[in-house]
Amino acid sequence: MDNIAGTKSTLTWAVHLSVLALVLLWLFPTVGLFVSSFRTADQIASSGWWKALFPSEQNLTLRTAGPEAQVQSGNLYVIEGNLFDAESEAVISVWGTSSREISAYTPGETAELRNGNRVTVQDNGDYRLESDAEITGSRGSRIFVTAETPPEFTFANYQSMLFDESNSEGMAKAFFNTLTVTIPATIIPILVAAFAAYALAWMEFPGRALLIAAVVGLLVVPLQLALIPLLKFHLAIGIGKGYLGTWMAHTGFGLPLAIYLLRNYMVGLPRDIIENARVDGATEFQIFVKIILPLSFPALASFAIFQFLWTWNDLLVAKVFLIDATGQTTVMTNQIVELLGTRGGNWEILATAAFVSIAVPLIVFFSMQKYLVRGLLAGSVK
Repeated sequence: MDNIAGTKSTLTWAVHLSVLALVLLWLFPTVGLFVSSFRTADQIASSGWWKALFPSEQNLTLRTAGPEAQVQSGNLYVIEGNLFDAESEAVISVWGTSSREISAYTPGETAELRNGNRVTVQDNGDYRLESDAEITGSRGSRIFVTAETPPEFTFANYQSMLFDESNSEGMAKAFFNTLTVTIPATIIPILVAAFAAYALAWMEFPGRALLIAAVVGLLVVPLQLALIPLLKFHLAIGIGKGYLGTWMAHTGFGLPLAIYLLRNYMVGLPRDIIENARVDGATEFQIFVKIILPLSFPALASFAIFQFLWTWNDLLVAKVFLIDATGQTTVMTNQIVELLGTRGGNWEILATAAFVSIAVPLIVFFSMQKYLVRGLLAGSVK
């Protein structure tokens, strides 16, 4: 019954559901990272990104104003104010004066502090701290509250990441360093692989089949297996601590896939076109440049996307081959790791930095995805 015209087979529905599952698995983390990059640190700590549009309940540690804000009212010394920022719409449900009893009081009740002061907190954050004697100390009293806060989105994370000197200088430098690594590491293997793929597809010479088999075999060689030997070789010839060594490493690791992909595409091109060009007296180089390369643009763009995404998001090769203690060649992935180490509690900054890092690959992928599909499918069906 699956082969009746007008009906879809069970396999078709299975393929559609699998594709949908893969899309959702890729989409959810990206959307979550994007939403988290606009949330405050308290909101990220209290609820998941999927609750960003709804009010959230948070446990907050706040302080009253310091003794310098006190005024004398009759026989009392009083400090009044609001625990929240001026634009906050948070509503306090319970509060306390100790981290062990944060729900000891409800709004409107008065608590006795250890130093004899008395404090009253309202549901909107207004407080009144009073004392029979002059209030002393260097800071205000701590108040622990459980408050329901409305959804809040802010550009402060991006402002801190892009314009704050403590963050922006490192990220801006890392951004351009990543471009310096990625662009040559994408162009060089394409140039080399295109010549090799043409030779393996259309030129007859001894050992061609063995070379094709070797290329296929190199596809399964783990990258980690070659890192240390390759690094020792780079250090021996003097290119192991800079961009050149990184470009060569990315080129070497990317060439097997590039040659395999381009060769499969070029084999599927019409033989008559090439034979007619040879009859007309065209050289192999002229055929390659004027016929093969223009017709192979989908495959070239497909590999360029793969190589660009890999080199942009790479951390391992950059860690091994970009040895620089001064941070002048630090790429974005490494910069985010360092940011995680120095500011591990600032999740809003980390989310923003991570989304800035993936913004360029997203733009490249969506702008060239049609070439990716055409390049991958070309040569798969005769």
